[in-house]
Amino acid sequence: MKVRKPDQPQSLPETSGAKAAAEIFAASRFEASAVGPLYLQLRACITEAIETGQLRPGESLPAERDIAAMANLSRVTVRKAVEQLVAAGRLVQRRGSGTFVAPTLERVEMPLSQLNSFTEDMARRGRETRAIWLERALARPSTDEVMVLGLNAHEQVARLARVRLSDGVPLAIERASLPETLLPDPQAVRGSLYEYLGDRGLRPVRAVQRISAANIDAETAGLLEMAEGAAGLQIERISYLETGRVVEITRSIYRGDAYDFTAELRIPSAAERSST
Repeated sequence: MKVRKPDQPQSLPETSGAKAAAEIFAASRFEASAVGPLYLQLRACITEAIETGQLRPGESLPAERDIAAMANLSRVTVRKAVEQLVAAGRLVQRRGSGTFVAPTLERVEMPLSQLNSFTEDMARRGRETRAIWLERALARPSTDEVMVLGLNAHEQVARLARVRLSDGVPLAIERASLPETLLPDPQAVRGSLYEYLGDRGLRPVRAVQRISAANIDAETAGLLEMAEGAAGLQIERISYLETGRVVEITRSIYRGDAYDFTAELRIPSAAERSST
């Protein structure tokens, strides 16, 4: 019968990153007799490394067992420190890839008076956009879709769902529904939906938008690389053609730490006040 040997740390290549990790997680920095539990000491150590630039945005941390070996700590201690930093938004975990320092987000100021697509808005800011498709197909409509889109009992609905990324950072998840008669082939949409519709004379000219606060659930947190329960912005948009027909209903969830929505207000005229 073979006796299982304890996990051994994987050897790290002699790079500047490996040397930095050896300094950050040196066992001499953690003492059981020091003030505060060991996981808090480790959490403070990683936080300091992020704030001083030893660990840069997007940089990966060593594997959990490697940190435990370097710091002479248990994996339970390491896991607890990492989980708290993920919850605080300092680290992000990507399934199958590891743990990374969270990217530095430049907040996006979004005016509520303009009807633009995500692609158009980010291009105007000089940012590179990308999408991870979650759904792009025809389906039987829900009762809500039938009512909002004005569908009959036999019509299908085109559904588009995707994670929207700007400069490699996931910012939002969009789920759009359109009548099949306006979008018979959802697979044909590869970039901006509004650009696609505009090329066919179907670009929306106005929209009604509702914004509410939301806590990010586990599935959304994984897609947006956020902590479960973090603050998000839930947006429902119903867009109309010039004829008054509803062209789309889109339900989106945006990162609460990346967006500021702005609106310009003015005092109504005497005529407007008298009509209300």
